[in-house]
Amino acid sequence: MLALCLSGCGESVELHSQLSEQEANEVIAELADKHVQSQKIATKNGVSVRVSAQDISRAIKTLAAAGLPKATRSTLGEIFRKEGVISTPLEERARYIHALSQELEATLSNIDGIIVARVHVVLPERVAPGEAVQPASASVFIKHDSRLDPDSIQSRVRRMVASSIPGMATALDNPHKITTVFVPATAFQDTQQLLFFGPFLVPKQDLGFWKKTFYGAILGFLLAITGPILWLKLRNRTAPSKEGSA
Repeated sequence: MLALCLSGCGESVELHSQLSEQEANEVIAELADKHVQSQKIATKNGVSVRVSAQDISRAIKTLAAAGLPKATRSTLGEIFRKEGVISTPLEERARYIHALSQELEATLSNIDGIIVARVHVVLPERVAPGEAVQPASASVFIKHDSRLDPDSIQSRVRRMVASSIPGMATALDNPHKITTVFVPATAFQDTQQLLFFGPFLVPKQDLGFWKKTFYGAILGFLLAITGPILWLKLRNRTAPSKEGSA
């Protein structure tokens, strides 16, 4: 009981809140791979993930390197929701461009190995009457896992972007119309050294705590066993003397 109390009394802090069940599971799985214990708690507004206060720094760096939880993106229905206010053509155009970017980012993020995807879209536009139409273009930024080879997906990314944006049917023939930038993510290097304490794998800086807890538990167990035995022996020794005096 002493060991359980000492090991469970650490203060926990909320790492993320208002997550979906899938997002929370992804966060917990990633933390478990880095030996960071976490807890999933259901709330009214979603699911929250809590970790020990001493692990908060490692947890944040681990999730940042993995791009978790993934950014929430607006859907076309949410962006073009009618709220009873008449929108200007400029507002409608801005919302349309934003919707295109959001949809492309969501699709690219589903490719294995891509951590973060951002797409900036420029639609065909005539700046002033009588001037030439400004051609459509797009810029794609992708932060990916270091194990992913950008050359293996670059052509597919360009083809998908070109076929999703109006006025970019011939963009594949012009490399300047679609700019793709691939940046490898820096994996979080956990400098915490883990040691074996008996059958358990514990952090090096926590080894002293676990030793005290383990030895304290053994001492408490021995006292729990020997205490009643010593009490019974003392009771048996004092019992005859009381009867003789009587």
